[in-house]
Amino acid sequence: MHFTRTIALLPLALLAVLISCAHEEKKSEELTSIEFSSAEDTTKYPLKGNATFKQLNSTVNSVVLTGLDSIRLINIYKVKPGSEKNVNREEGTTYYRKLDDNTGEPSSDEDNFCYFMPGMDVISGYNLINVGHYDMATSRLSYFFQKPVLVRNLYFPGVKRDSLKGIPVSRDFFLASVYDQDTNNDSLINKKDLRRMYHFDKRNTTRTALLPERYSAIRSTYDYRNDIMYIYAKYDANKNGTTEKTEPVSIFYINLKAPSKARKMI
Repeated sequence: MHFTRTIALLPLALLAVLISCAHEEKKSEELTSIEFSSAEDTTKYPLKGNATFKQLNSTVNSVVLTGLDSIRLINIYKVKPGSEKNVNREEGTTYYRKLDDNTGEPSSDEDNFCYFMPGMDVISGYNLINVGHYDMATSRLSYFFQKPVLVRNLYFPGVKRDSLKGIPVSRDFFLASVYDQDTNNDSLINKKDLRRMYHFDKRNTTRTALLPERYSAIRSTYDYRNDIMYIYAKYDANKNGTTEKTEPVSIFYINLKAPSKARKMI
């Protein structure tokens, strides 16, 4: 779930920055998806709802640095049997260059870089079934989830410097958008299920569900003036464990200065 900033009534210079950022987001989305590499894969090589890590052919990628000095992340991917395309991709970043206010070209000033959502970098899922959390200070390895899930996005404290309204900003928590339950009882975990949103503390000792049980996150926006994340979610009104076009959309929000369960706006 990618975040987009609210752009109504913004100055033209800031609007240009956001358009540039939106371009980068689209490019990233084209390269990463929670779906398998083709429609055929979801039927031939599905992720079963009761699968365990031992039942799945999985692999790890590189160690991911975070803005928390002692915390490192290790991604775990599902490998499609018999594929020659299972090459671990390099982890990217959402740290991008702003446009120069005068020329409209990418700024050469080192200070004119930022994360799309200030202080938070993101790992976008492509067959990503879990993420390991390693604490260098205690040599403790834990996982964000106890069984395989499909991770859409994992937001983590960015390692590069960032600011919000000219003030340095840093984060000490994690957010995840995932499909972690076979909610529609079709024996698969995929994008037809309800998408959950979770908050994790920096030590990965507490996990908090941000949305009520029968809501499925569909998109989010970021309010830079108030450092708030808005979560748009569909309500599973007919209780069939999936979202329908006719089902109502509600808006929730969380304060990123002190994340907790999302509050409903409408």
